[in-house]
Amino acid sequence: MSTVREMLEERERETLSKGACLSSATRGRAEPLRPDDLRTEFQRDRDRITHSKSFRRLMHKTQVFLSPEHDHYRTRLTHTLEVTQIARTIARSLRLNEDLAEAIALGHDLGHTPFGHAGERVLQRCFDPDFTHNAQSLRVVDKLERLNLCFEVRDGILHHAGAGKAVTLEGRIVNIADRIAYINHDIDDAVRAGVLKNDDIPIGLRLRLGETHGKRIDTMVRGVISASTDEEIQMAPDLWKDTLDLRAFLFKSVYYNPVAKGEESRAEAMLLTLFEYFSENPDEMPTEFGLTVLEEGIPRAVADYISGMTDRYAISLYKDLFIPKVWSAGI
Repeated sequence: MSTVREMLEERERETLSKGACLSSATRGRAEPLRPDDLRTEFQRDRDRITHSKSFRRLMHKTQVFLSPEHDHYRTRLTHTLEVTQIARTIARSLRLNEDLAEAIALGHDLGHTPFGHAGERVLQRCFDPDFTHNAQSLRVVDKLERLNLCFEVRDGILHHAGAGKAVTLEGRIVNIADRIAYINHDIDDAVRAGVLKNDDIPIGLRLRLGETHGKRIDTMVRGVISASTDEEIQMAPDLWKDTLDLRAFLFKSVYYNPVAKGEESRAEAMLLTLFEYFSENPDEMPTEFGLTVLEEGIPRAVADYISGMTDRYAISLYKDLFIPKVWSAGI
């Protein structure tokens, strides 16, 4: 009698397109595992990611607005979930492997620094100019949490941003889903914060992409589905140009806006101070970083520690180390 996993694998062979990556055809893991009777290999990776410590920490990491107090601003976790939803929609419509796209999307930002790209810039400055959150995300799943994921999931995580292209169409879906998600939800958050108004978006882009958050996402997602093939994931050139123009508008109006980014210099100074402190006092880091100190050196271990921090943990730690406490004699 066939197991549930075997039935799922057979369903993939029968229903997915020729460009899909079948879970039964994975290139495998660094450390082979005994097959599960209920889940395919990519479903196992999805579960390993969602149960990881680094995934839970995403809920307290900044997306754009640093340490937001209000409930409705995106965090790195809600961004991840929005990317996952978009990626699954595209994968399903193209008859590609939804489970693989989901696993990559859920893991794509596990190595992101606190305070958004401000933290990334600090580590580029004081650790390695080539530090990137996507490479750090791969390091998280490979070394720091040792999730032992499949090659295709690891490749998609590494190539969701920056140069290079994922080997699977599912990985390429996550790359474009990430961009669709952050362009639109960062605009939505900026409107909520009063940084811009929807009418500030150039009229031509609003007419072609949509007047609302939901309509713009729908336009872009449909544009990917209609233009993609069994060989490539893409948007029609005119729609892609509009998407990039909207992204350029976002950089000008939000990412470089002093209201939205007014605290970034303070966040960077704080993280730089923490990096310098733990570089001089490595024994004060949690014990799990001791092996990295021995094998790869203090700077590498400190970079791992800093990049894994949540915004609020970094702030709390900085206060404990550097802000004088009110002395009380118990009177």
